[in-house]
Amino acid sequence: MVYKKIILKDVNNFELKDIFECGQCFRWKKEPNGSYTGVVKIGVLNVSKFKSMVEICGYINEQADLKSFCQDYFDLNTDYDKAKKIISKNDTTMKEAIKFGKGIRILNQDPFEMLISYIISAANNIPRISKTIENISRECGKKISLSIDENKKLTGNNEAKVYYLFPSPKELSKCTMEKLRECNLGFRDKYVYGAAKQVADKKIELNIIMLKEYKEAKKELMLIDGVGSKVADCILLFSMKKTEAFPVDTWIIKIMNEVYVETKNLKKINEYAFNKWKEYAGIAQQYLFYYKRENS
Repeated sequence: MVYKKIILKDVNNFELKDIFECGQCFRWKKEPNGSYTGVVKIGVLNVSKFKSMVEICGYINEQADLKSFCQDYFDLNTDYDKAKKIISKNDTTMKEAIKFGKGIRILNQDPFEMLISYIISAANNIPRISKTIENISRECGKKISLSIDENKKLTGNNEAKVYYLFPSPKELSKCTMEKLRECNLGFRDKYVYGAAKQVADKKIELNIIMLKEYKEAKKELMLIDGVGSKVADCILLFSMKKTEAFPVDTWIIKIMNEVYVETKNLKKINEYAFNKWKEYAGIAQQYLFYYKRENS
């Protein structure tokens, strides 16, 4: 691992709390100095923001291009001003939601990590999901050990620190069911094991699913045990660039019923959202979800 740093200037629609605490990711933690540290596919990153300038540094794979990775990971090619204008037209609630979560950006995370993470998310809460993912990474993933000086350079904290990459499909498929149970997976252990084995054996090819149209991609993901409609939409939105995906959970059901459409039927809510917000439905979902969850 090598240390690299980039600085992004004049960045709009980029607020650390909104991005990392809106519910889309599980491995980013706030530091005492206000920055956020997260483990991603290429290594461990720290992100700081000063006015309109974003500083991103990390210990990453020597071959990795940090700037190119961040351009994609933080969705910097999407015009969020345009998206906000379109989805908030004649919509007071959406305008309020956007005002509250103005700095949200949809992260383009690793598809396999999102598959496993959102299988784990079923009937679960964010602190426990994060802990379980950390347990799996510690058990099966590669270790990144930073000295006191290295971690201070990264996070500002004066302590040595060990981080763990999320395991590859092959690494996770080698983990026994007993070891997975020790990671506090509960009833999800068989689903996590089964999904990892299928991806490792190339019975499921996430990179191919990613290239398909939204409906077909969702249909294929839902063939995986442990993946329902909401989990599939989360995978599609947060790792496969399907911004028309509209994950429906209890918070979304509440706000949709209060403001937009009176139904508990998940399919009808999905259809309503797509018809209303089209290719920006997933971005709309994140504003609504964050707004409702944080203000209830």
